[in-house]
Amino acid sequence: MNWGSASEFFAMGGYGLYVWGSFGVTFGALLIEALLTRARFRAARRALRRELAADRESQDHP
Repeated sequence: MNWGSASEFFAMGGYGLYVWGSFGVTFGALLIEALLTRARFRAARRALRRELAADRESQDHP
């Protein structure tokens, strides 16, 4: 495909809204997934630290 200008490229022959919209939705979904994964990882680390601290405390006080 050959576009004469940047505006023709972004218009994609009238399908630009669908093409760039799908890229935007995909990027948004990937960003949200990365943020949620990071939050779940941090929550799991906090839970493990609490569990380890509780286990150490129970070993210290028989």
